[in-house]
Amino acid sequence: MDEATQFGIHCGFTIPIHDSTGTFAALTFASDERRPLFFRLIDRYDRVLQLIAILFHLHASRKLADGRIVDGVALSRREIECLKWAARGKTAWEIGRILGISRHTAAYHRDNARKKLGVKTAIQAAIRLALSKPSLFT
Repeated sequence: MDEATQFGIHCGFTIPIHDSTGTFAALTFASDERRPLFFRLIDRYDRVLQLIAILFHLHASRKLADGRIVDGVALSRREIECLKWAARGKTAWEIGRILGISRHTAAYHRDNARKKLGVKTAIQAAIRLALSKPSLFT
């Protein structure tokens, strides 16, 4: 609450969201002032706001995970990009140049994906990516 006050939030309505994957999220409707109208609207529309929160969470979860699950493992967009280029035989330096990031950052994302997938080489990780969803690899 103290942190919220530092950002000018003085009252709010938070909706906790628990989904079937065990993920927890929350959506907060906040105001910079304690106004009776704010509380009346919350009271009047609390069920609609809960539905909005659930639907927003569902949409955001799908957007964030879209095309980034490989054999049940979530990879970041950057990890997938680095694996795709590694599968084409590119070095970390070349991947960095292509993506506009440093060689170290490219290697970090490539190796992070490899570790998440539990394989020893970037090529093995790229193969798992290719086999899991061919549409990601094109």
